[in-house]
Parts: sequence; C-alpha cells; structure tokens
Amino acid sequence: MAYLLTLVSLLLLGGWLWLRRAARPPPPQVPAMPAETAVAEERERIYRDLHDDVGAKLLQLVHGAENPRQAELARSVLQDLRDVVSRSRRPPAPLLQLLGEIEAETRQRLAVAGGELVWEQESELPDVALDQSQTLHLLRISREAVSNALSHGAAHWLRVRSFRAGPELMLEITDDGRFQPEQIGEGRGTSSMRERAAGLQGDIRWDAGTLGGTKVILRARVFGAGRLT
Repeated sequence: MAYLLTLVSLLLLGGWLWLRRAARPPPPQVPAMPAETAVAEERERIYRDLHDDVGAKLLQLVHGAENPRQAELARSVLQDLRDVVSRSRRPPAPLLQLLGEIEAETRQRLAVAGGELVWEQESELPDVALDQSQTLHLLRISREAVSNALSHGAAHWLRVRSFRAGPELMLEITDDGRFQPEQIGEGRGTSSMRERAAGLQGDIRWDAGTLGGTKVILRARVFGAGRLT
C-alpha cells in the first residue's frame, strides 16, 4: 500500500508540474500564435500525454492492485487527473443525462469494489439544461462523496437519491460504512465539496446514515430558466 501511495503521489506531482508549464504564456520570440491559442494547444497535448502515459501507468496499478480498495484509489486518481486537464473540454449536459452518467460511473466503481448501488431517482424529475460549471460541480461532488464512502467509510452498500424540492435539486448519497464526523472537518476534499455546493447556489452537509454510515445531502439550485421539458 505504501508503494502504491508513493507512486500515485509522484504521478500527481508530475501532472501538476505539466499543468503549471501549460499555464505559462509562450516565450516572446514565438511569433504569430496568440498566448491563449498556445495554452489551449499545450493543454491538449498534456491531455494526450496523461491519457497515454500517466493513464496507462495508473491502469497498471488498477489491474495489479492487491485488493479492490487499492484498485479504487488508483482509478479515482486517474479520473481526477483527467478532470483537471479536461476541465475546459467537458461540455455542459442536461440534468437527466448527467445523472445517468453519474449512475453508470458509480455502479461501475461499486462493482469493482465488490459493493452494491441502489439508485433512486424521482420519476418526474424535470430535465433542465445545465451550464458547464453546474455540470462539473455536480459530477465532482458526487464522485468525491463516493470516493469518501469507499476509501474512508469502508462502505459496501450505497444509496443515491435524487429529487426536486422547489427550485432545488436534492441529491442524497448514503452508505453503510463508518460515520466519522470528526474526520469531515475542513479537509481538502470536503472544503472543495462545500465550495462547489456554493457554486450551485446551495449547500452540503454530512449526517449519520440510517444504516450506521454517512449521508451526504446536497441542495443545488438548478431549476428555473433553461428547462428542456
């Protein structure tokens, strides 16, 4: 496990250094190409490198992991790296399409970890057009909640409920693992989830779940303008 964490840390450091280099404008002697174009092209190149090089190494860790928890850790890091680089590439999505993506990804992650997913989605949930920011915030909050349940809560069962409450989308993610309120605190992951919830004009909280684990409750104001159906 220590070897895995060390290797993952080195890969993350390498990806961070690549991103810092990509954010720098081109040197003055490079003619004609605008700085924004150069940065965009460099990010595209880095995305390909991450997919082909770093991604391949992380996939080796996924398939060679000693247990499902290690495989899940490597898989989560791989997805996070791709998200960082492809942030500007992620197109906005309608709400129901995004929830479908979240369900499929969560079901796959639970299957790899030997767990079970119960997905409960309101049948009359309206479909609305989300912007890119809303799409990313909802995706990353749900992904981080699942990661915490698997990595910290040692969960084997997960229930995700989504329903409308007035102008807000309610997303509840409940697990059967360990509820450790003292560890929620102000860590990087939970702080990021709070910031993203605020970006959705909502909030997020962590309560004790009905089966002894943790319930993550997100309120996101997404209904109103932009309704599709």
